[in-house]
Amino acid sequence: MTQSYDDLYWNSDDGLRLHARDHAPVAGQSPRGVVVCIPGLTRNAADFDALAQTLTDEGWRVIAVDLRGRAGSERAHDPTSYNARTYADDMVALLRSQGIPKAVFVGTSLGVLVTLTVASRAPDLVAAAVLNDAGPRVPREALARIGKYAGKPVPPMDLQQAAAYMGTIGKAAFPRYTPDDWRAMALRTFRHRSDGLMELDYDPAIIRTTRPWVLWLLRPVLWRAVRKLTARAPVLVVRGALSDILPADVARQMAATSPSASLVEVPDVGHAPMLSEPEARGAILGLLAGVR
Repeated sequence: MTQSYDDLYWNSDDGLRLHARDHAPVAGQSPRGVVVCIPGLTRNAADFDALAQTLTDEGWRVIAVDLRGRAGSERAHDPTSYNARTYADDMVALLRSQGIPKAVFVGTSLGVLVTLTVASRAPDLVAAAVLNDAGPRVPREALARIGKYAGKPVPPMDLQQAAAYMGTIGKAAFPRYTPDDWRAMALRTFRHRSDGLMELDYDPAIIRTTRPWVLWLLRPVLWRAVRKLTARAPVLVVRGALSDILPADVARQMAATSPSASLVEVPDVGHAPMLSEPEARGAILGLLAGVR
């Protein structure tokens, strides 16, 4: 699939140059609005290329962001700014820079926390939201699993080695992935160096400043944020059926907070669905059909 986009840059409130992939609606489609896609902790805008293809075909403008410290966005001068509140401020600055009064937010993993933070602090900006495979309670065992590889030093490697690495850490979440799928994920996760080798495309400090125990303490706050969001806007909760990050009971409780909230489970996928799966794609289009 060939996906075209423009590089969009804006400045954060603390002076960083941030980047997003700006996917324009397909020519001839009536403009529907803007969708802002926010990736997971070590991920970037490339994860949303397939979803963007689907949504631009329906007339949506899709802005998939690189959070500060990832891919095309500048690394933070102060690593303590790698936190959900600052990421949310960056999203507000993005919409302000583009003159966008409100958008649909699609958040994956960490992107869920950022979306909830935006909705709590600037609720009028959120027309609807997709919360992909994260919620107010994350089991400690799942956080420990991620901690075994996230932020650990990874030596430069070639594409074949990078694909093998992705398969090693991700096979439980994507049991049906083929070698081509792991190669594609490696290309989204690593960047090429001048010597031809590849390295992970994020600032290691984003991991060093992440404190999993904070999520445990913030559970009541996050539940309030979910209820506040679902009371104001349509919300779709997406869960990978194999996910250990978003337990099934938590996903059901999130969807039960409001009649305007719903849940879709993606079979044979763990953390986190890519949102290109038929079940996720159909549910997202269904949500967007009701957004005016």
